Amino acid sequence: MHADFWNGKRVLITGHTGFKGSWLALWLQSLGAEVSGLALAPPTSPSLFEQAGVADGMTSVLGDIRDFDKVRAALQRLQPQIVLHLAAQPLVRLSYREPVATFATNVMGTVHVLEAARAAGSVRAVVNVTTDKCYENREWAWGYRENEPMGGHDPYSSSKGCSELVTAAYRSAFMAAAGIAVGSGRAGNVIGGGDWAQDRLVPDALRAFEAGRPVVLRHPQSTRPWQHVLEPLDGYLTLAERLFSDGARFAEGWNFGPAEDDVQPVQWIVERLAAGWGPGAAWQHRPEPGAVHEAHWLKLDIAKARQALGWQPRWRLAHALQQTVHWHCAWLRGEPARALCLAQIAQYMQAAPAAEPAMPPARHPQLPRTAPAL
Repeated sequence: MHADFWNGKRVLITGHTGFKGSWLALWLQSLGAEVSGLALAPPTSPSLFEQAGVADGMTSVLGDIRDFDKVRAALQRLQPQIVLHLAAQPLVRLSYREPVATFATNVMGTVHVLEAARAAGSVRAVVNVTTDKCYENREWAWGYRENEPMGGHDPYSSSKGCSELVTAAYRSAFMAAAGIAVGSGRAGNVIGGGDWAQDRLVPDALRAFEAGRPVVLRHPQSTRPWQHVLEPLDGYLTLAERLFSDGARFAEGWNFGPAEDDVQPVQWIVERLAAGWGPGAAWQHRPEPGAVHEAHWLKLDIAKARQALGWQPRWRLAHALQQTVHWHCAWLRGEPARALCLAQIAQYMQAAPAAEPAMPPARHPQLPRTAPAL
């Protein structure tokens, strides 16, 4: 990602009031982009959007992506050159309680954003942000690659697989002819300061530590591709830049995950969070009888992004956890959230890429390494 590219670019972020969207909006503001956003009101209280004064450096429009007329009107008025679509219902367990809203937001919301983008007349590049959970989960030890089948046991994962299929259909049916390059970014579980969501491991742990009680873990051995929030955001920006400059050559799906040896279980994460927090931080295992299904093993293969985009992680997981605890503790001491974010963004941009694992990741034999279908 080249910082100079973004100076003066008109960029619309959907979901800019959320955790990832707020970090992304601040980063783009710092690069000199003309940032606008379309989203619901902040989903948590407190929220990074409000704490960091994200709206102060952008045009913020409140609206629901399920409302096509609202989405279309916003893009017609704002005339973005680049659209970064982050708005979503992002929680697995909530998707079991609210499946209709989850599918409406994550599937039809994507349709609305893509349809509005092709009608706006100004858009040249779109990045649809989905998830590592868009793949059909086979509970295997290998990282999922971009050419593997979409799937999803739970409504959230299924809706994100559907969002990928919508993206592929719009790319081939409409966007290429309109001169709009569309890609998708599939990231792992993000962590970082300013996340106060429920049912997410790191916010739940920090809330428990702050209250002086142990954090309760349902599945301490479940593994996820954890990464600092700035890692996939760097990937989305890198992809958007290539889509804008080189068009269809990069109009595909892309994985943005951690290094092979940074894929760790829940217990590993919490133990390091507790060590960074200090005395009194603890955890306990408490199985949840009758709990909804959740995948136990998730990993992304990022070889394609390394080789074709030149993107790779910059912060090792242990450092990302340290940065997260530092941000939260500094905020509790009264340090301004915006300054904390901008300082970490600057540190990240100056960091060298993290060293690759000593041994290459094992390749599973089920599928050939061919050009991705999506």
